Amino acid sequence: MREWKVESSLPPRFGEQVWERIARVEERTAKTSLAVLRLWLERRFARPGFAVSYVVILLAAALGIGLWQAHDKATAGGKEWRENYVKMVDPYQMPRN
Repeated sequence: MREWKVESSLPPRFGEQVWERIARVEERTAKTSLAVLRLWLERRFARPGFAVSYVVILLAAALGIGLWQAHDKATAGGKEWRENYVKMVDPYQMPRN
């Protein structure tokens, strides 16, 4: 390996042509808004700090929404139970025969 040497040279402006091709491909893929969004997300989630904070925020939001819905259901159930109890005990609210 140490004795091996490259004898051929790269064509003129090789590096420039490579970057031009890369730019053309990126332009083609970034034309739709969905592709732009996907590219933006890929770049953001490539950073671990952003990805972790995003997941933590989503989990906190889901937990908050779940607790809020559970509280609403518990409150509605308690209200129904109280109304039924009052109907059973209160003689004026009992059904007449």
